[in-house]
Amino acid sequence: MDHNVFLLATDPKDPCRDVIHSRDTELRVKVFCVSNENFAPDINEIQLYGYAKDKLYAFETINITPDDALDVVSAIQWYANYIHFPEMEILPEDPREGHELAM
Repeated sequence: MDHNVFLLATDPKDPCRDVIHSRDTELRVKVFCVSNENFAPDINEIQLYGYAKDKLYAFETINITPDDALDVVSAIQWYANYIHFPEMEILPEDPREGHELAM
């Protein structure tokens, strides 16, 4: 497929709990406002990070499948456009000090 369409589910009680859905695949990505809440990554999922203005976001897949893994970055880019910050740099690791993965 050349172009994936994404949809957004929002929590009216918490603006930092969006979920990005792919219309055409099983891809789901949770959005966390890491600047405002604790975030504990699930080791079975993919996590990526990005800053929009002064807010750090974490993006974590939900029940990721190999077929959907390539679309995660596209979903995050779509979300960055949605929040009017298309220049968001997508980071592979948590940029906060002391949150590096243990090797």
